Amino acid sequence: MKDSRRNFLKLTSMAGLGFVGTRLMAFDKQDNTLMKTVSSGERFNMSGFAAPKMDKVRIGFIGLGNRGPGAVKRMSYIEGVEIKALCDLRQEATEKTKQMLKGTKHNPDLYYGKAYSWKELVDRDDIDLVYIVTPWEWHTPMAVYAMEAGKHVAVEVPAAQTMEECWQLVETSEKTRKHCMMLENCCYDFFELLTLNMARQGYFGEIIHGEGAYIHNLVDLNFSKTYYESMWRLKENAYRDGNLYPTHGLGPICQIMNINRGDQMDYLTSLSSNDFTMHQRAAELAQTDSTYSEFAQNKFRGNMNTTMIKTKKGRSMMIQHDVSSPRPYSRIHLVSGTEGFARKWPGPEKVAKGHSWLNEKEFNALEKEYTPEIVKKVGDLAKKVGGHGGMDFIMDWRLIDCLRNGLALDQDVYDAALWSVVGLLSEKSVANRAMSIDVPDFTGGRWKTNAPVDISLQGAGTTNVLIK
Repeated sequence: MKDSRRNFLKLTSMAGLGFVGTRLMAFDKQDNTLMKTVSSGERFNMSGFAAPKMDKVRIGFIGLGNRGPGAVKRMSYIEGVEIKALCDLRQEATEKTKQMLKGTKHNPDLYYGKAYSWKELVDRDDIDLVYIVTPWEWHTPMAVYAMEAGKHVAVEVPAAQTMEECWQLVETSEKTRKHCMMLENCCYDFFELLTLNMARQGYFGEIIHGEGAYIHNLVDLNFSKTYYESMWRLKENAYRDGNLYPTHGLGPICQIMNINRGDQMDYLTSLSSNDFTMHQRAAELAQTDSTYSEFAQNKFRGNMNTTMIKTKKGRSMMIQHDVSSPRPYSRIHLVSGTEGFARKWPGPEKVAKGHSWLNEKEFNALEKEYTPEIVKKVGDLAKKVGGHGGMDFIMDWRLIDCLRNGLALDQDVYDAALWSVVGLLSEKSVANRAMSIDVPDFTGGRWKTNAPVDISLQGAGTTNVLIK
C-alpha cells in the first residue's frame, strides 16, 4: 500500500512537470514476462555520441549531503571547470560547501530552502552540466528536467528506480542529444581499469564469466538519524527486496564484456536470503525510541541477494548485494576467460594463467605493461586528491576531458538504464521464487553494431589538473 501510494504520488507529481515518458513497461501478472510498447519514429543512437566540444564546462551541483561536497572539491581542481551554482534543501549545506572553495576562482550562487529550488538552478542559461548527488528517488526527475533544459547530466547511482524511469532517461537523452552519464565511479578504480585494458588487448582470451558485488556493512549508517537525510536509505532497504545497488560491481564487468557494444544481457534470475539482522536492530531501537517503531513492524529485505545474468553471447555474470551482514567489504571483481583469470577481493589483487597465480614480480611486470594511459596521466594526482582512493577523481577528470574535447563518454544513457534496471528486475525475480526475467534492450538492437568503449585517452587527455 505504501509503495503504491508513493509511486502514484511520484508519477502524478512528475506528470505535472512533464516528466512522464511515452514508453510503458509492465509485467504481465500471469506469466511475469516483460511487456513493452515500441516508440514510434526514428531513434537517435547515443552510443558513441560526441557532443560539440566546449572550452569551459560550467557546472551546477544538486545535493550536498555525503557525496556532493567531495564532488565539488574534486571539480575545483580540474582545468576548464567553472562551478556556477550549488543547491541543497539545507542552507547550511550550501554555505559550508561554498566555504570549501574559498581561495579558488569559483564563486557559485546558492539555491536552498524549497523542494524545487533545484529547478531554478537548472533553468539558468549559464550551466552546461548538472551534477546530481541526491537521494535515489530524485535522480530521474532531475536528470530528465535538466536534459530537457539543454544540459548534460551526470547522475549518481542508481540512475532510475522504475522501468518507466529507465525509458524516460533513454528517450530524453536521444531526443535532446544530451549526455546522461551515471556516476559509476568503480569503473575508474585502478584494478578495474587495468583488467579492462587487459581484456581489450586479449589477455584473458574470450571472456566466459564475471562477478561483482556491493558487500558493505551499512547497518549503523542506515539506522543513523543524521547520516542519510530522513533515513532515506533505511527506507529503501525496509520496503524493497532484491539487489538494490547493483551498479558498483556490475558496471566494470559490463564494460569488460562489451555489454551494449557487442553483447547484451538476455535474462536474469535472483534470490535473496531471509533477513537475519535488520529487523532485530529495528526492534531493539524501537524499545527506547519511537522513531524506529514503524521499521520494527516491517519485514526487511534479505541480507544477501545473488543475481545471475546470462548474455546473448552465452556469458554469465554473478552480482551480489549485502549491506547488513558483519563481514569485510568486497566488490569481488572477478574476470574469467579462456586464457586468463583475475580477482580483486579478497586482496591482494591477483591474476592467473592456468592453475597458478602470477608471482609478485610477474604481476608487477603485467601491471606496467597494461596500465592504461588515463592512469599514467592522472593516477598519482587522483590518489592525492582522493575520493574512494582516487577513482572518483579519475571519473570526474575523464568526464570533463571528454566534454572539453568533444569526445564520446565511457558511460552513456543506455548503460545508466541497463545497469539500474538489473536492480528492478531482481526484485521481480525474488518475489517470484527466483523466476528468470527477460532484460530489456535499451539500445533497440544497436548493441550488435555499437563499438566497444575505448579507455585510452582517445587522442585527447589535454585537460590539466590545477594542483601539483
